Formats: sequence, C-alpha cells, structure tokens
Amino acid sequence: MRTMLKAALAGATLLTPASAGVAQEKIELKLWHMEQPPHRVQRVQELIDAFNAANPDIVVTQEPQNWGEVYAKAPAAISAGQGPDLLFAIPDFTPILKDIGALTSVQDFVEELDAKHDFVDSAVDAYSYDGGVWAVPLYNMAMNLWYRKSVFQEAGIEVPTTWDEWKAAAEKLSADGVHGIGLPANKQLYTDQTVYSFMVNGGATEIYNEDGTLRFNNPETVASYKFYADMHKLSPADSTSWTWGEAEACFSSRSCAMVLQFSVIATYDSQAEGDANDLGVAAIPHAEGQEGHHTISYANAVMLLSKHEAKLQAAKKFVSFLLEPENYGRFLNMEPGLFMPVTADGAKAESFWSDPMVQKYRSQVETVIKNAENGRLFGFTSGRTFPSIAAISAQNIIAETLQNIVVNGQSAEEAVAAGQARMEDVAR
Repeated sequence: MRTMLKAALAGATLLTPASAGVAQEKIELKLWHMEQPPHRVQRVQELIDAFNAANPDIVVTQEPQNWGEVYAKAPAAISAGQGPDLLFAIPDFTPILKDIGALTSVQDFVEELDAKHDFVDSAVDAYSYDGGVWAVPLYNMAMNLWYRKSVFQEAGIEVPTTWDEWKAAAEKLSADGVHGIGLPANKQLYTDQTVYSFMVNGGATEIYNEDGTLRFNNPETVASYKFYADMHKLSPADSTSWTWGEAEACFSSRSCAMVLQFSVIATYDSQAEGDANDLGVAAIPHAEGQEGHHTISYANAVMLLSKHEAKLQAAKKFVSFLLEPENYGRFLNMEPGLFMPVTADGAKAESFWSDPMVQKYRSQVETVIKNAENGRLFGFTSGRTFPSIAAISAQNIIAETLQNIVVNGQSAEEAVAAGQARMEDVAR
C-alpha cells in the first residue's frame, strides 16, 4: 500500500498548478491577408504584437498573400488542412470558401459587435445571404478621381462632372509628353474596378436580373465600355499591363494628369511633391443623362475559418481587439486614406484622425468618406446577392471584356456579348 501511495503521490506532483501551466499549449492562430506592402505588414505586426502581449495564451502570426493567387490558393490550403484561421476577404471572394464548406455563419458575433460599435449597414449586407453572415466587416475602400489642382488651374479646367467634360479635360491635358489620363487595361482586378466605376456612372450598375440571370449585355454596359475605350486612347501604351502601383507612379511622376485610384495618399506624399493643397480628389464623372456620382466600393472583411472552438473564440477575441476604437484607427492607417472605417465609433476615433498623414490630408480623406456613401460593387447591388459573382470575379471577365476591345480589336458590342457568354459559362 505504501508503495502504491508513493506512486500516486509522485504522479500527483505532475499535476500541480505550476506544472500544468508549463504543459498548457498556447492557442496558435494563423492570419492570411493580402496587404503585402511592407509598411502595411509592419503595422499589422505591431497590432499582433500588442494583442499577443495582452493575451499570453494566444499567439497570432501573419502570412501575407496576394490577390492574384489567393482565390485558388486558399481553397487548396484548406482542403489540405493547412489553411489559415483568419482570412481577409472582399465580398466576391467569400462565396468561394462558403461553397466548399469552409465557413460557419458569424451572425451572432457580428450582431454583438454591431451593438457595441454600430456597423455601416451596407458593409454587413455584402456578407449576408443564404441565412447567415459569412465574414466580419473591417474596412471600406472607394475609388475616386485624382488630379492636381494647379494643373487644372493652369489649363483653365474645372473639375469634370460629366463624361463629355471629362473627355475634353483629358484631351486638353494630353500635351508635352503628358497623358491626359491613366487607365488600366490589364486582365486583373484593378481593371475590373475601374471599368465598373465607369459602368455605375453610365447606368449599368446591375449585371444580374432579379431572378439571378445575367444582364451584363445591355446598351448601358456597351456605352460604358465604348467610353472607357475612347478614354484609354489617352493613356500610356503600357497601361495594358498596369496594376494599381503603375497608375500611382504615373500620377506621382506627372506623366498622367488624372487617374482613377483608391486613395493611397502615402504614395503621393512620398513619391510626388507631397503638397496636400494641390492634391485633388473628386467624385467620378457620370454619363450625360445620369444623376449622381457613383463609384466601386469594397467592404473588406475577415473570415473566421477554424472549426476548433478554442481557436474560434481566440479569433473572435483578436477581431474584437482590432475593432476597439483605440486600436482601430491604427489598423486603418496602415494605409492612410485608403482604408475607411465601417463602424460609427471608428469614424470618430481619435486613433484614426490623429494620424499625421490623415491630419495633413484631412479634406481628401473626408471627400473619400463622402464619395463612398454612393459606393457599389458588382454582384452585390439592390439588396441582392448572387454568389456566382465569385467565379465571374475570379476570372476577371469584366477586365477581359475590355481587353477584347483595346487589345484584340473587337467592337464594344461584340466584346460585351462575349463577356456575358463567358459569365454564363463560369457561373453554371
């Protein structure tokens, strides 16, 4: 008996609180996001470090990805059991992961956060369908027209509000080696975004009918592509291979008088003159006969992928940390002027407005926020959501349609008809 008691007591020493604390494993969370620029990665890491320090039982690590690969890479990684626990998303990316069963509705969590922070309704709506909410909104992005006030003034040009005025301004500014406007024509997401910004200002906001059939091939879409192709003739020859960075560089170097861009103010501040009084940010002009100015707008979000309850709760804790006003402004200002708040308290947060770059370009930031109120996103309009848009977006068919015009020489009518056929094929 003594021998057995000694053995039992010896075993019990292995379960003392101190020993149990040493043996307890930390909850590890892997975050994937597509914000690759080093300064954005650094800011995310600063927030991760602060969260990890405040939560010693959780370890968050980040693995930056890129939009060109993630549509295929994420499903493959998840299928192989190597996917992330948190993954940033845009509305047309989320249905891909939902359709493979990788997502569980976070409706209760979003409602809890909404009660505390007050989400912009449209940001939640973009992820609400099929009886659930599939991601937590984090930030908004809206496209605007960029120009230099001094250049317009010297040329005697007023900020254009209609397509006719816009084309006239671009033609007048196309002189002395300067391109009147820089527009992409690459088969890539940036071109999807700029083309759709023309479409929403040309009466072609909807690409779906109410019953989910496609209505991409319509006169308004054709007219929007015709006008885009005409304006593209005033862009640099290499713009058929542009992504966002090339447009920013063209504007910063004064080679392009105007560009359509999400407001990456830090690029202008570091690569151009950095004169806040000279940077013009305006609403995108609309077609004659159309009312109001619209733009493409993305409510970016984060998907919670872990099926493990402890990991899921840890992930919720991390997302809650990011949305706290004292942290949220620092998160948004990993790229000042680009990432806009999607919560009421975030829009007022001192951590957002106190950022030196935001203070310097406050009027431009306020304009971006105002223009974003009229934001739209293809496949997520009029309160209708059709998940097949994920396949259409992944194939960049909106951009492909433009390439068929400006590179392959098709008429707008031919290209748009072919674009609808392609959409119908991939949406099956």
